[in-house]
Amino acid sequence: MRWRKNMEQRKYKHLIFDIDGTLLDTEKTGVLSLQKTVKELMGKDMSYDELYPYFGIPTAVVVEQMDFEDKELATHLWEKYFRELMYLIVPFEGVPEMLPRLREMGFILGLVTSRNRFEFDFDSNLSKWKDLFDTTITSDDSERHKPFPDPLLTYISQSGAVAKECIYFGDTEHDFECAKGAGIDFALADWRNRGFQGIPAKYRFSSVEEIVAISR
Repeated sequence: MRWRKNMEQRKYKHLIFDIDGTLLDTEKTGVLSLQKTVKELMGKDMSYDELYPYFGIPTAVVVEQMDFEDKELATHLWEKYFRELMYLIVPFEGVPEMLPRLREMGFILGLVTSRNRFEFDFDSNLSKWKDLFDTTITSDDSERHKPFPDPLLTYISQSGAVAKECIYFGDTEHDFECAKGAGIDFALADWRNRGFQGIPAKYRFSSVEEIVAISR
């Protein structure tokens, strides 16, 4: 397998992770909080499936795309409901064990997320792992966001990494496009076994355990 060969040869030194949908199962919290925001500000009853495509996209981008009349209020309200529903957020199975193990193996771990810094700092799950990551890039750190390559290019700039020595783990087409634009290999974190979803990822993993086992 190409992944095993590349790991054995240590082609990849930087393992960079998305957060939502990759490390943490935040789908329900993100979609349901947006649903409540839309209902309150627009008076619309939008279904879960209708709102799912907005999952994993920066808040500022979504409020623009959905054409909220008061974008600042929409942002504030969405963040408020997100905080209220954070009790639904849990790490994907195996993630809490995987991260320190990869670190012990000598890999440099990084985060590139569509969350803003406030959303990142407020999450109690992430506070337990902060010391494991050398570089963290949020939506506040780049002018353009996924699917543009800017977040990963910012990571490269801040960490001093070389693109060919990096791999980005994500779960959406936006993640893939970001990695592609930055010249970084992409691994699809398909924990829900949805298939490739039309995403031409270089690697696909259906469980966290696969990453750890192949990285040994």
